[in-house]
Formats: sequence, C-alpha cells, structure tokens
Amino acid sequence: MTEFTLDVFQNEYVADGATTMDAIVTVGTRGGTPVTGGEAAEVLIIDTSGSMGTPPGRILAARQAAGEAIDGLSDGVLFAVVAGADRARMVFPTWGLGLAVADAGSRAAAKDAIRQLRPGGGTAMSTWLLAARDLFLSSPTAFRHAILLTDGDNWEDPRLLDEALRLCGGEFQVDCRGVGTDWVVSELRTIASALLGSVDIIPEPEQMAAEFRRIIDQAMHRAVAQVGLRVWCPQGGTVNFVRQVAPDVEDLTAKAQPVDARTLEFPLGAWGTESRDYHVSVSVPPNDVGVEMLAARVSLVADGEVAGRAPVRMVWTDDESASTRINASVAHYTGQAELSASIQEGLDALKAGDERTATIKLGRASKLAVESGNEGTVRLLRKVVDIRDERTGTVRLKRHVAKVDEMALDTRSTRTVRVRAPRGEPMTLDTRSTRTVRVGVSPTEGEGEAS
Repeated sequence: MTEFTLDVFQNEYVADGATTMDAIVTVGTRGGTPVTGGEAAEVLIIDTSGSMGTPPGRILAARQAAGEAIDGLSDGVLFAVVAGADRARMVFPTWGLGLAVADAGSRAAAKDAIRQLRPGGGTAMSTWLLAARDLFLSSPTAFRHAILLTDGDNWEDPRLLDEALRLCGGEFQVDCRGVGTDWVVSELRTIASALLGSVDIIPEPEQMAAEFRRIIDQAMHRAVAQVGLRVWCPQGGTVNFVRQVAPDVEDLTAKAQPVDARTLEFPLGAWGTESRDYHVSVSVPPNDVGVEMLAARVSLVADGEVAGRAPVRMVWTDDESASTRINASVAHYTGQAELSASIQEGLDALKAGDERTATIKLGRASKLAVESGNEGTVRLLRKVVDIRDERTGTVRLKRHVAKVDEMALDTRSTRTVRVRAPRGEPMTLDTRSTRTVRVGVSPTEGEGEAS
C-alpha cells in the first residue's frame, strides 16, 4: 500500500502589519507497486508528417522507439498507437476506436503495424490529442498516459490547440518529446503543462528508443492515479499561488478547482515512488503583535481520499530577528523559480536580437545556478554564454550557439535542485508538521476541513 509523507517548511513569524505567508510543502511516497492489467491505458502519438522523412533515419528511429515502448507495457495494460499528421490516424488497433490489451500477440501485431508508418502531410496537433482523448474515454482505467513525439511546429490555428487542451484537461497526462531542432519549445511546453506532463528534447534520432523506454518504465510504476493538493484559507484569506518547485518548476495556480468557498484543489497527476516540492503562498488580513493564527491548511488527496493534512501558521511579532529570517527552503526555491524565468526571458531576448537584455538575464541565471549548486543548468548555460565571473554573474554571449544547445537550455530551464546547506554549514529547516499516511486510511479524528 502506498504511503504518503507531507512536510511543511516555513518561518511562521511575521512583522506587524504583514499579510503574506510562504511555505514549502514536500510530498513524498513509498511502498507503491507497479500498475497491473486493467488499471492503465497508454497511447503512443507518433508524428508522421512529411518532415519526419528528412533525414530518412528519423522515421525509422520513431518506429523503433514506439516498439520499445510497446515492449515495456505491463501485461494487461490497454494501449493504442496513433499516427499524427494533418489529421490523426489509428495505427493499432486497426478495429474501431477501442484499445488493445497488451500481451505477446498484441505487442507483435502492434509492432508489425508500426513498421508500416510512412511520413507525409502536415501537422495538426489538436487532432492528435483529441484522438487520444476519444481512446481514453472508451476505457474505464484510472491511469491514462500518452507519449507525444514530434519533429515540427503546429501548422493549425492556435485556437484549435487551445480548445483541444481544454477538452483533454483532466482526462489524461502526456509527456511531449521533440526530436531534432525544428519544433517549437513553447508549443510542447504548453501541451505538457496543460496535461500535467513533461517536455524535453531528443537531439538525435538514435536517442529516441532509450527515452521512450525510460518514459514507459516511469509510467508503469505510477501507483496512485490521481493526487491533488488542497489549500484551505480562513475567512478573508486568499491563495496567491501554488507552484511546483522540484523536480521542475510548474505554476499550478491557474489549474485550481474550487472544493468549497474557502478551499481550492490543485491537480498533481499520477504518482509513483517519488518526492516533489511545492511553494504555497497565501495572504490573510493583518493582525496585532502576539496573535497566532492558522493561515492555511494543506491537505493531500489521493484517489479521492484525504491522505494527510498539515497546517501553515502565522505569528505576528515585534522581534525583528525572528520576522526577517527567511526559511532556507523558501529562499532556495524562490531563487530556483527566478533562475527558470531568467533563462526563458534571456533566450526570448536573444531570439528578438536584444543582446543587452539577453546578457543581463542569462548572467543572472548563471549566478543563481552556481549559488544553488544547479550544476546541470550551469553546464547548459556554458554552451550559450561564457561565464566570466560566477560570483557576479558576469557573462558574454557566445557568437556561435548550436540551436540544439539553445533548445536544450530552454526545455530544461525548469529543472531544479533540492535545497541544500551552504558549504561548511549545517542545514536547518523550520518544520511544523510531518505526516506519514497510508492511502485509504482516514485522517486523524478532529482534523476535518474548517468551514
């Protein structure tokens, strides 16, 4: 049985007149088991537009990658393969709009069908996603996941994609991968963000198979289908934002669904054995010095059941040393969010020909990445800028930057590192709640949501 842990890190002391409280919520799981037959459905969406034929090895690699993904499906998992061009076309199963059951026979038949994929036509991603939605709606499974592979940009009216994402939201998750350098990062990021998935670049066709194997393995080990984070605020209180900050930065604020007049739920998608961090910011009316109040209550909901709750407190004080101390987790992840934004703003400026702004933003990103120990991002930045001084973030734009390096920095700009202690110093975190709760076990009596 899956166990969830729920930890809250904050400095609860605020100055007289303060109204905002920030906290980092860490959610972890352990004890989960892989999905079994009948619990999950998987749809592979393979771009077969004309550009997939150049170079010829690209479509061949896509066929191989799809075959690897099919081999990685657990027995009994429902699946289908969709070819995407200027319309979606069923590749397997070839009958109706249903899903096939994964076994030795269906895997072999699906791989035979995939070998017939040929490039041709344009790119209309809304039709691909809607085809996947129709397939998933034909199945009662709890776990619904898709892989979308493309090598180009979307040719259709953006409003069609927006409408498709609205219809697909909450129905399934999708991990998007772009192969080569002719696709648009912002388009796939929009799809992945709306459908609670990920986006990344596959620089070379021969790297597709390994990436598909990794994604499928992760999908087959998601033990809980639907997880949500609920935030309750007292009378007069509001949620400023809820943002995932590890392992990636993802703003969840716009995805909020009202539970009641004072509670919002933010979808977190399916979970395996993993840990994620969230930055929760709330505002409440000011209070007098010495007043302590519950500024928010964070609840974890797994497959429709409350799996744990933790309080976020505020204490008004005239002790300046207490109220000005920034919690290490909050400070760290605020910096990681700024790092992500600085990279994207810098790359946007670079594309617009504004080298001055690009230098300033990417210099700031370099400084933040070095300070936080985000070595992966530092390596990516060094392919775009020459870092002259790590301490000040002094950089110079490289005159010749490979497009693949620029796109890799863009797609991976949201990846973060977990909070760590400064060199030579122990890490001290303020935590007011640590809960370990098994899914399906009722929360402690008396911890129901306030009304």
